[in-house]
Amino acid sequence: MRILITPALVLLLTACKTKERVDMLVLASKVYTADSQFAEYEAIAIKDGKIVAVGDKSTITNKYSADSTINATGKYIYPGFIDAHCHFSGYALSSYRLDLVGTKSYEEVLAKLVEYDKTNTLDWIYGRGWDQNDWTVKEFPDKKALDSLFPHKPVILKRVDGHAVLCNQKALDMAGITSGIVIVGGIIEKKNGNLTGILIDNAAEPVENIIPSLPPVAEATKYLQAAEQECFSLGLTGIVDCGIKAEVITLLKQLYGQNKLSIANSVLLAQDDSTLKTYAADGFYKNGQFQINGIKLYADGALGSRGACLLKEYHDMPGHVGMLLSDISKMREIAKLAKAHNLQLCTHAIGDSANRAILRLYSEFLPKNNDLRWRIEHAQVVDYQDYKWFSDYKIVPSVQPTHAISDMPWAGDRLGEQRLPAAYAYKKLLEQNGWIALGTDFPVEAINPLATFYTAVARKDKDGHPENGFLPENKLSRKEALLGMTYWAAKSVFWEKEKGSLEPGKDADIIILDKDIMSIAENELLNVNVIYTILNGKTVYKKAGAE
Repeated sequence: MRILITPALVLLLTACKTKERVDMLVLASKVYTADSQFAEYEAIAIKDGKIVAVGDKSTITNKYSADSTINATGKYIYPGFIDAHCHFSGYALSSYRLDLVGTKSYEEVLAKLVEYDKTNTLDWIYGRGWDQNDWTVKEFPDKKALDSLFPHKPVILKRVDGHAVLCNQKALDMAGITSGIVIVGGIIEKKNGNLTGILIDNAAEPVENIIPSLPPVAEATKYLQAAEQECFSLGLTGIVDCGIKAEVITLLKQLYGQNKLSIANSVLLAQDDSTLKTYAADGFYKNGQFQINGIKLYADGALGSRGACLLKEYHDMPGHVGMLLSDISKMREIAKLAKAHNLQLCTHAIGDSANRAILRLYSEFLPKNNDLRWRIEHAQVVDYQDYKWFSDYKIVPSVQPTHAISDMPWAGDRLGEQRLPAAYAYKKLLEQNGWIALGTDFPVEAINPLATFYTAVARKDKDGHPENGFLPENKLSRKEALLGMTYWAAKSVFWEKEKGSLEPGKDADIIILDKDIMSIAENELLNVNVIYTILNGKTVYKKAGAE
């Protein structure tokens, strides 16, 4: 049989021969690049884990051929989300813990403890997530019932914000805590001279130290890999893992070196002396998807447990202003260490007094117009006259929009009407330098980054309340929220040259969503599904039933 060579066939054969071969093509209804122009396209070409090109479908498919193609027409592509502040390792390695989030009373907590211990094989009970602000009786519980139920096994129950614990007498005894001791930066609560079991901030450290920080390596690996997969399923391709101790860092370095973990992980060192002695002198460390870029410092506690350090007394606790967790001279030593070894200093500061102290401390080490990107974590309550310090010294606000909504039922009680407008002021913080980093602080909040997006732009709870949003003047636009979860989050840990936007030469970290979060109604945002998560050009999550 003779084949007739026509001009059309010649063109087709020529086109096939001249097409550039890549590993993957991804096609969608819209690609949000989050680049400097916030450009929108329809297709991406990927090779060797990097983005080769972005463009309209016809341009990309005419120029490139691929071994595999994801045809997500009708779906929407974004850069992989980056959580700029979370506790990934802590969340993973405490997977055995009893989850107390959402409990509506102390009685419910006790019932869960009894049920949990029926199958608990450990020599202790560790739980997390209770919040007395969610209970009918909005007061800290005491240990009497724990002592009765568990007289011979230590019980440690961490509050949802991580800044207070309730423990039984057995735990107190093992930690050596008595009514006569004083712990700097902590509160040991007593009533009528007797310990209640409530320990706030630094006072909680001795009881937490009675629990091993690491399970056996095989179990720890399993927990970390499961947490990583959960992140992928929610569209996270990068995390900033805050306040990690030396022994956990050693394990993480090992697992990344063995390719047993792959999510991009930017670690902030814990401020304990052992961790700083082991790792700070190494400075900024990077190996593939794993880096150590800074030190996590704690200035004060949390607003919910009244440990945040305020300039004026708590509205609902006259005479009490909270406290700094350590002397400013100690914080200055850590700041000096960070500067000497080219590490970012990233400080937890909630109250307006704590924020003022840290902003002014930073000014001692940072020249104006620097690019060292020292961060304030949370920046929850900032006095109006102190916002200028962020812009004057290029300090990065790293905030968690879901906190504003979790706290809104009681934040006014703590602060009073006059101070409340200066709290959770994300728009005002963004305006200082023109950018802001967004995260969740999980497990303090749920991991879901789409909740971050929703609460940033709507300032409402999941039921759509309040109607106009909580302190609505500080809503972010959808573009600002997306950048805060992608490019700006990457920039906050010096990843912006490789991650955070979909541009040629950058890592192919891509998520595909079933709805367009830039245009759908606010009340639909929490119902968006992640269809694919692609990390360095490899599919690490695919929703069941996806093509």
